[in-house]
Amino acid sequence: MKQEFMLYIRNGGDAKLALSENEHFDFIKKCEIYIGRLKATDNLIAAQPLLREGLVISRKNGVWGTKKIDPSREVQVGYYHIRANDLQEAVSIAQENPEFEYVPSATIEVRQIKTKEVKTSFVYPSM
Repeated sequence: MKQEFMLYIRNGGDAKLALSENEHFDFIKKCEIYIGRLKATDNLIAAQPLLREGLVISRKNGVWGTKKIDPSREVQVGYYHIRANDLQEAVSIAQENPEFEYVPSATIEVRQIKTKEVKTSFVYPSM
């Protein structure tokens, strides 16, 4: 049975600004092909890019804080929610992502999703 994983895509600064208009178009088309391949093999649950602007919220000693995301630093720029047989297959899927071809600072964090609590048998909702 396949397990669920999240692939968190990160870039340093706004790395795609260095791409020409044609390179950016090619990148988008390759992402569409990558997504299509994942859908065709039933490995894709969801995939979406994220805007660079946003807030980080925190709470310390009962006081809420907010901080703007600094888009000039490493920023999460998207995610893929996938199915894979194991961590190694999830890593292989991540390694095929076009982000690595076009963005030298790209990194992808691969993490398995916890779908159930062992102690309470609570099953987390999913799509």
